[in-house]
Amino acid sequence: MIDLHERMMELALAEAEIAFLEDEVPVGAIIVHEGIIIGRDHNRREQLRDPTAHAEMLAITQAATSLNSWRLDGCQLYVTLEPCPMCAGAIIQARISTVVYGTLDPKAGACESLYRITHDRRLNHRAENVGGVLANPCGEILTRFFAKQRAKGKK
Repeated sequence: MIDLHERMMELALAEAEIAFLEDEVPVGAIIVHEGIIIGRDHNRREQLRDPTAHAEMLAITQAATSLNSWRLDGCQLYVTLEPCPMCAGAIIQARISTVVYGTLDPKAGACESLYRITHDRRLNHRAENVGGVLANPCGEILTRFFAKQRAKGKK
């Protein structure tokens, strides 16, 4: 039987696939509160011409609107790639309870790889971290995307 984390990560992967088709870095995010999805999106930096339009940031905004509060206590964030420092900061500011991510980000990861922002005791909030959920498919979509970009001559 597939567990809850894997089911939610599959939905985040579906968002990442949309990003892939839109020629965005394929990262998807889902936010769940009391078993209900209250935020879901994918990277849209190119589309919106906005450096903050990461999947996590967009999903956090949707979730806050859904709950009519910036406090996302009791929410779980599912994201296909380990959050960057900007997103990890937003996770802390939003008081998200749990961050579940697929693959590590050795270049910008801020939960485990480079930094540990989401559970830094010096901050006023910490989030539980669960890494490696469906890590292979989460990593494979990124590999496919960057191979496609290199073939097109883009970075």
